[in-house]
Amino acid sequence: MAIQIVMDDTGDSRHFFEQTDPKGRAEAERRFKQLTDQGFTAATRKAGSELKVTRSFDPTAEETLFYPRLVGG
Repeated sequence: MAIQIVMDDTGDSRHFFEQTDPKGRAEAERRFKQLTDQGFTAATRKAGSELKVTRSFDPTAEETLFYPRLVGG
């Protein structure tokens, strides 16, 4: 089971999906596209590896972390 973690100003939300389930995978891919289009940065982690920034959906990633664009001022 894979997880997408979305960080925002309220904390985080977690979305689990089975990588072998076409419906769950499609929903995860839609979420990836929606969040990155909104300006979130995505980073993936596969079992035993470090986070790596990515620009495209990776259905084999065990974990995808989305964090918002930094705002200064």
